[in-house]
Amino acid sequence: MSTNGPPDLVIRVATVADAGTIAQQRAAMWLAMGRFDENGAAVMTRVTRDALERLMPLGSYRGWLAAPASEPERAIGGVGLHLRESLPRIEATGRISGGVQALVVNVYTEPAWRRRGVAARLMREALAWCTASKIGNVILHASDEGRPLYESLGFVPTNEMRYAPPAPESR
Repeated sequence: MSTNGPPDLVIRVATVADAGTIAQQRAAMWLAMGRFDENGAAVMTRVTRDALERLMPLGSYRGWLAAPASEPERAIGGVGLHLRESLPRIEATGRISGGVQALVVNVYTEPAWRRRGVAARLMREALAWCTASKIGNVILHASDEGRPLYESLGFVPTNEMRYAPPAPESR
């Protein structure tokens, strides 16, 4: 457990037993962004929990949870890394690199704990692990609210685009 940062906060590595908590945080994140309603959140929680229970033992997902020091079992925030092998690519410096890519996901802080450094602590913990694990390719998809934090940590915008297939026609 890490105790750097706010004295009332501890960070711990998530385990498979935390899959339900992480799934609830992920659904709450999407719900807060207005991406779906409570019914959608329930479905997201279930399918995310199932995916995490499969991915975590394989080492394809690594997460951290934040808790108040006085209530170490109460997860008030979290961050995860979806780890995947990537093809060689050319960096901005012209250097060719490859290996594992870390996609930052599930950055969430309970509303009452926001703007108190929780997400920043979680992100620094995840980035330190990436550095120690020699993972230099770390990406994320930033919400408008999260963008200033990520930029303060050294993330820069890229040229990524996302395919949006047309909606199926009604029959």
